[in-house]
Amino acid sequence: MVNYLLKKSYQLKDLKEIEFKDLWGDHGVFTTMWIFDKPSRILFFKEHINNLIKSSKAYSVFRSSLRSDILNLLKDNLRSNTNYNHLLRIALNKKTLSISLRKRIKPKLNFNLKLVNLKRQKPEFKNLKYKEILKHLSKLDNSRADVGLCSNNKIFETGTSNLLFIKNNKVFSPKNQFYKGITYKFFNSKIKKITKKDIMVNSLKEFDEILLIGSGKGVASVKTINQVGWKRKSLKFYKILSKHYKSAVANSKEIQIKL
Repeated sequence: MVNYLLKKSYQLKDLKEIEFKDLWGDHGVFTTMWIFDKPSRILFFKEHINNLIKSSKAYSVFRSSLRSDILNLLKDNLRSNTNYNHLLRIALNKKTLSISLRKRIKPKLNFNLKLVNLKRQKPEFKNLKYKEILKHLSKLDNSRADVGLCSNNKIFETGTSNLLFIKNNKVFSPKNQFYKGITYKFFNSKIKKITKKDIMVNSLKEFDEILLIGSGKGVASVKTINQVGWKRKSLKFYKILSKHYKSAVANSKEIQIKL
């Protein structure tokens, strides 16, 4: 059961508050950001908002006032005296914008990836068609496990994060058909080369490390994939990426919500 610090919904036409709707399954888009500290900071805040605006145009739920609407609602709902360590989710469809805050759970090192035969609809966008994924995630301890989304013997992403695969000191990611998140793009700018290739389920044993990266997990190292008998062989790149991530966190500025 998810415990929310905040959950509110608003009519887009006039920003009047209505009964909360999470909007899962609707035709629309969302973004999830890590908000932390007091005064509050949001990692990659500008990039998340810009990407949400871009996705809203692709899904025809954009309105010209959307950016200022979002910033106004954040200004009204975020508290200067709260020490945050939460995931801030903004979701919208054609009529409604919802915001919520839930506690961010730090992943443990004994992390398991459970493979499921499931693929997101239009995975190149952060859309709201997540109900089947949420059914799987609801059965897991989020600090110790995630689901690996697979189709046609290929693995693409997890229910919450992007995936990176390490072999012989080289970094690989799936070639396509997955959502390239803000955290993925950050690491793509830090790592000398990420080789794009189809990651086959039956080839997973070849890899030394498998890493989850995203707003919710930060950087997480998979320890086991029981279904294929995979076990982590190293923490080398987990430590390298964690150092880059911690630097980004340390350099993140206090939120300045400018309308």
